[in-house]
Amino acid sequence: MSKLKRLLKAPKNKSFFLFGARGVGKSTWIGESIEASVKVNLLQSRSYLELAKDPGLIESKVAHLKPGDWVVIDEIQKIPDLLTEVHRLIEDNKLLFAMTGSSARKLKKGGADLLAGRALRKTMEPFSFAELEKKFDLQKILKWGSLPLVYLDPENAVETLDVYVQTYIREEIKEEGLVRKLEPFIRFLDIASILNGQQINGEAIARDAKVARSSIDGYFSILEDTLVGFRLPAYQPRAKVREASHPKFYWFDSGVARACANLLTREPDSNWMGAALETYLFHELRVYNHIHQRLRPLYYYSVPSGLEVDFIIELEHGTRSKKAEVILIELKLSKKWDRNWNKAMLSLKESGGVTVAKMFGVYCGHERLTFDEIQVLPIEVFLSELYENKIF
Repeated sequence: MSKLKRLLKAPKNKSFFLFGARGVGKSTWIGESIEASVKVNLLQSRSYLELAKDPGLIESKVAHLKPGDWVVIDEIQKIPDLLTEVHRLIEDNKLLFAMTGSSARKLKKGGADLLAGRALRKTMEPFSFAELEKKFDLQKILKWGSLPLVYLDPENAVETLDVYVQTYIREEIKEEGLVRKLEPFIRFLDIASILNGQQINGEAIARDAKVARSSIDGYFSILEDTLVGFRLPAYQPRAKVREASHPKFYWFDSGVARACANLLTREPDSNWMGAALETYLFHELRVYNHIHQRLRPLYYYSVPSGLEVDFIIELEHGTRSKKAEVILIELKLSKKWDRNWNKAMLSLKESGGVTVAKMFGVYCGHERLTFDEIQVLPIEVFLSELYENKIF
């Protein structure tokens, strides 16, 4: 699918799960990174029906392999019981397994914990800045996202994204039986996509989607478990002001969010593009965090007065004797930086609730600026320095 080199590196002598939404390039990457002796694709009806009926048959397919040989199983979540057999073959036959999945929901109930310590967990997302390099095009990403099958074929972006959403609903939601009734979930998808990058207000969403309030949390969990969305928690350093407590929700890809909102044939306005920019930066922070094993919690910060910090990276968690240490990031779609946008970060720093290690303004202009201890960077400069380990 992609001729671009992905950042993710395959473990050399350790079994692993590779999770990611459909279309991010998992199978292509596996094929390029793992010299598999046996491949099992559970999207193929014959393999699925055979192993769903008797998971133990996997042993007959790998009996001829020697210790250290690789076995690839695509879409492992379709047969959770297969993990019991995989566990045994890792232990007894010393085989290595690379298992892809587009949903962790069934595995949570199906025994993935049996592999704890025996299989690493890796994730793959749409293309990142460091993977695109000279092919990086911010405007294209904000409009259409960075899914490989879309980014590498922009002429068919509308049709590809439309089919992608329909496939997600059909294969991930309907066929897996993740919801009792599909129609309310489709109404929810439309609303959740329009509210991309905003705080979750369960009562309002339930009212607009015409579903019970109790269903909304479950619907958001489905989006997270199928890896098409992420919650960004509110940061609460208790800085002597009332702080937002509701998380924000971001789609994993702005193009997919646009397709779910039925906006593919409309030119996106500035509000949508601003949310798309936040979605993209959140994506890059997650990818960097995972690839470089930084494992730093990410948050946003907001108070009723309207002051908001788009992203907070917690370097060290606070204790009774020590304040949390954080990095603050304010992001703007504008090509010119307004010093008023510094206020939220400076206010949080001056509150005394946290120790602020660095503050960044990120925008779509071209000049590198410095104001009030805040480094203001063009987004491409910020992303370059992120992957050069200069941000955190």
